[in-house]
Amino acid sequence: MLRLLMVAFLAVMMSTCSSSPSMLEQIIEQGELRVVTRDTPTSYFVGPDGPAGPEYDLVSGFAEALGVSLVIETVDSVSEILPYLAEGRAHMAAAGLSITDSRREVLDFGHPYYAVDMHLIYKLGTGKPRSIPEVIGRSIEVVAGSSHSDMIRSLSRVYPDLEWSENDTDEVADLLTKVALGEVDFTIADSTEFNIQRHFYPDLRVALDLKINDPIAWAFIKTGDQSLLARADDYLINSDRSGFLAQVNDRYFGHTEKFDYVGTRAFIRHFESRLPRYRPLFEEAGKTWDVDWRLLAALGYQESHWRSHAVSPTGVRGIMMLTKATADYLDIEDRMDPATSIAGGGRFYARQTERIPDSVTEPDRTWMALAAYNVGFNHIKDARQIVEWQGGDPDKWVDLSKALPLLAQRKWYTRVPYGYARGWEPVLYVNNIRAYYNIIRWLTENEDTAPESSGDDAGDDPKLIALKSKTKSNAELTTLDGI
Repeated sequence: MLRLLMVAFLAVMMSTCSSSPSMLEQIIEQGELRVVTRDTPTSYFVGPDGPAGPEYDLVSGFAEALGVSLVIETVDSVSEILPYLAEGRAHMAAAGLSITDSRREVLDFGHPYYAVDMHLIYKLGTGKPRSIPEVIGRSIEVVAGSSHSDMIRSLSRVYPDLEWSENDTDEVADLLTKVALGEVDFTIADSTEFNIQRHFYPDLRVALDLKINDPIAWAFIKTGDQSLLARADDYLINSDRSGFLAQVNDRYFGHTEKFDYVGTRAFIRHFESRLPRYRPLFEEAGKTWDVDWRLLAALGYQESHWRSHAVSPTGVRGIMMLTKATADYLDIEDRMDPATSIAGGGRFYARQTERIPDSVTEPDRTWMALAAYNVGFNHIKDARQIVEWQGGDPDKWVDLSKALPLLAQRKWYTRVPYGYARGWEPVLYVNNIRAYYNIIRWLTENEDTAPESSGDDAGDDPKLIALKSKTKSNAELTTLDGI
């Protein structure tokens, strides 16, 4: 209460002192923007190439627009954010915060730049509740100080017998792990967090939708000075209009939204039973062509499910499913030989990467090279032309992925040099590889601590998966960046 009175007093003082510079003016004069955020895959993390995450991309762009340096302060839990702002240790919070009534009492929220669905999560086989009364008597654990704790409190006012516990040390990813391991019956997660973690724990399911299209926004302490908030709103609105917001969302969440539970369970089994015999070949090819071996392995799984004698109806064959023409180009005689197939696939992928224009940066460069591996580089060129005609950015995968399916429409393929293509296929192809690659990175992150697999079904055991990664949130693995 004393802290809130102090904040109110400061607000009055600032409003009555017309000669004092505004918050925005102070930031520009000092030359730095201080932002508090959470160390989570849906906000901010330090990846292989340094700071990353959707919030980081947005606030770094905002700082650049202001012409100041960016100072990031990270916290481990949502409950730590308000003290940072109230004590003046940060100018704003960019942490994937939902706009709630309780937060509005002390915070001002800017223009919503994203929306999530709030889910009640359970584990398959434990009994799916069809309503809140069916949850009563079972264990629920939520992140303390979060919008999820606000939600469970509001539900308890309607259902007084509802019991739950709040965890002030763990994040949502940790609580989802606890549900997957059977340590707790339910937790609450936003759709972005759930879509990421379900790739690692395919038995997680949505029991109930508690809220749809919950707005996410940047937060500022209430002081009466909204100069920084107003400039932030202008920046976000312009970012939405320019397509930058869509690019950020695609980069971090695009591969997570569509999910095949059966396929993911099979993939984890095949990781244990099939990949080990080919892993040295993928690692060797990765070193030879300067490509992450795990990306090549994900590509190989998409092509053949790591089956060396795979043959398609169109005649492509082998682990990397090389066409006869591609094999001839690579001077490969036996496409069914795993060593030559994987080496050839690595070389062919590297060649596609080289053909992508230098103006394309990562991770878009990787996505386009994978699409070229599937549909051919010339069709990528055609799709880039369509993007230009439509006024988009041909160097961005989010724009190219919308243009590629148009190559199957007569209106468009008759206007480009290389004609018709089943353009929706490379888009699905890239999304699948992104998901496989993400899982492989997660499974191999701390593999030295994992026990030996005892059989083909080991990949279904969430305890085995959990042992393979002791990181808090596997944050850096969700970007698929730094390739």
